[in-house]
Amino acid sequence: MDPVSAIVAFSVAAALLTVTPGLDTALVLRTAAVEGGRPAMRAGAGIVTGVLIWGLVAALGLGAVLAVSEIAYRLLTLAGAGYLIWLGGGMLWRALRPPAAAVSAEAESDGEHGGRPGVSASAWFRRGLVTNLLNPKVGVFYVGLLPQFIPADMPVVAFGVGLAAIHAAMGLAWFVVLTSVTRPLAGLLRRPAAVRAIEGLTGSLLVAVGLRLALAPRG
Repeated sequence: MDPVSAIVAFSVAAALLTVTPGLDTALVLRTAAVEGGRPAMRAGAGIVTGVLIWGLVAALGLGAVLAVSEIAYRLLTLAGAGYLIWLGGGMLWRALRPPAAAVSAEAESDGEHGGRPGVSASAWFRRGLVTNLLNPKVGVFYVGLLPQFIPADMPVVAFGVGLAAIHAAMGLAWFVVLTSVTRPLAGLLRRPAAVRAIEGLTGSLLVAVGLRLALAPRG
């Protein structure tokens, strides 16, 4: 496989993976709907940064440890499961609390105040980054996928990171689309009842995935 063919083939695979609904999509959509466009894009930036890190780790060969070491895989799995349960549990707690005072949709619609008061601008970036890095399936996926698209005569690390950058760019563009979709509905989505419903649904999803990740055998 020549470099151009490898890039095209990987781009097709990455595009399909990017638009497939999953935790990343749910996290960005929930953040955009509840906390605003800017926090959502910060979370998206954290997710794609995690993709780049996984790509570098896999290209360097370190990610192969996850593919062969049951202990390393299990430890990362439990850490990721615990984080998802903690994150989802927080959303469920907010969904079950009595409705707070209404927040001006106009002030929140563009994320001009950075989402919830008291939350730093980097909090959403860290949320996306940690969610991605603590997902062992992402690491194993990259270890299994990248070698198939790296030509034998190409530098492994540079080409592998380049492919990961393509995936990251697609992910960021997709998150822009997802965030833009919520803008016309900002007023409706920021109503207390809608916010609680979104928090409850997303929190339930994260807890369910975390429990499944923790309890499921490696496969």
